Amino acid sequence: MSEFIIAIMAVGGITIGIGLGYLLRKQVAQARSNSAEARAEKVLIEAKNKEKQLLLQAKEKAIKVIDDAKKEEGQRRKEIKHMQSRLEKRESMFDKKLMEFEDRKNKLQKKVEEIQSVKKKVDDLHEKTIEKLQTVSGFSKDEAKEELFKKIEQQVKGDLSVRIMKLEKENTETYETKAKEIILDTIQRCAADHSSETTSTAINLPSEEMKGRIIGKDGRNIKTIEKMTGCELIIDETPEILLISSFSPIRRRVCQLALEKLIKDGRIQPARIENFIEEAKKELAIDIKKAGEEALYKLGFTGIDPKLVSIVGRLKYRTSYGQNVLNHSMEVAHLAGLMAEELDVDAIKAKKAGFFHDIGKAVDQDTQGSHPEIGFTILKKFGLSEEVQDAAMHHHEDKPELLITQIVKAADAISGSRVGARRDTYEQFVARLEELEQTASDFPGIEKVYAIQAGREVRVFVKPNEIDDYEAYNLAKDIAHRIENELQYPGEIRVNVIRETRVIEYAR
Repeated sequence: MSEFIIAIMAVGGITIGIGLGYLLRKQVAQARSNSAEARAEKVLIEAKNKEKQLLLQAKEKAIKVIDDAKKEEGQRRKEIKHMQSRLEKRESMFDKKLMEFEDRKNKLQKKVEEIQSVKKKVDDLHEKTIEKLQTVSGFSKDEAKEELFKKIEQQVKGDLSVRIMKLEKENTETYETKAKEIILDTIQRCAADHSSETTSTAINLPSEEMKGRIIGKDGRNIKTIEKMTGCELIIDETPEILLISSFSPIRRRVCQLALEKLIKDGRIQPARIENFIEEAKKELAIDIKKAGEEALYKLGFTGIDPKLVSIVGRLKYRTSYGQNVLNHSMEVAHLAGLMAEELDVDAIKAKKAGFFHDIGKAVDQDTQGSHPEIGFTILKKFGLSEEVQDAAMHHHEDKPELLITQIVKAADAISGSRVGARRDTYEQFVARLEELEQTASDFPGIEKVYAIQAGREVRVFVKPNEIDDYEAYNLAKDIAHRIENELQYPGEIRVNVIRETRVIEYAR
């Protein structure tokens, strides 16, 4: 009985526990549910508040943007209005200027009409004056003109006859004149310096005692030098000077180099003389080759055989009538090239023919035959073109067949006859030019006088405030007459009087 009661009580206790647990669980769940809803509601409230704040901020920014846009629009309107007012002012100013121009145009038109009226009156007076002059003189206008021409013709009859003869000569020699123009232009474009060489070279000695040492005991030193170099040593009373004499510049140069080495070394005796002469020959060979290479480089020639280059360099120590043949050959090359360009001929080939035309002179003192024949043989041996060979062979003939040879002949003549190229003309030439300038500068009103084109033209600059155009014309005639009467000269001299007025102003 008691166990049953205990069981019932246990069941009841369990039931009561289950009920209490259910109720407790329900309350806990209800509390949790209330708590989540509260949080959700809180979040929702915060989101709404934030939304309101963002809307307010957006409205404020929009209002600010609108205000800024209105301010900028107002500024733009002010600027447009200002520009419009400036344009209106400028337009009114242009209208005013236009009116002024129109007024000035009308005034000028009136002045033109007045001038035309005055001109017409002057023409009428001129005609009346001519009629009166004709009545007084008894000559008509044409008769007076004819009489005046007769008097002028009588005054300048001599000048006219001389001028007519010159003009007739020019008309009959058109091709010759054209050739002269080409040659003169070529000469002016190819400027060259000339220096004359002699057959002796001077050596400066450090002391008079050196003369005795060079002569040596019983003259053995000087005999050795003369024997090995082929030169003659001239030792006279001139203080501290020794002369080397020889027709061959190469021999003189070898002797000069050897003596300079001996003087510097101080030990002068036959064995050392022989050594130094051999060294001098080697140095000269190097110098000769270098001279040939430099000349060919300056002229732009390439592909030349080294042996021919050495032959070319020998021309540095060869002279013709006192003119250095290497310089002469280079000048002939330039002249021939320039003339060939004017005549539409192969300028490079003409230049090469001009340079090698005297190549035979490099060895003509050691080889039999004339230098044209020697040059032809040399050029043929080294395979140069037929035109170059022909120029070397026939450049001294009266009428060469090839045009390039004719050009080379003309260039050779120009180079050989150029003033100062050979010894006996330079001083006379300078004296004649000085006399020519002095004769022209003696007239009043002259500022400067220059003799140009080798004395073929006198260029006279006059003072424009002292000499007018008519006086300049008469001055040219007076200078020409004085030159004809007082000076001796070949050909014709052109008197060019220049009157020039220059006005200079600066824009600042």
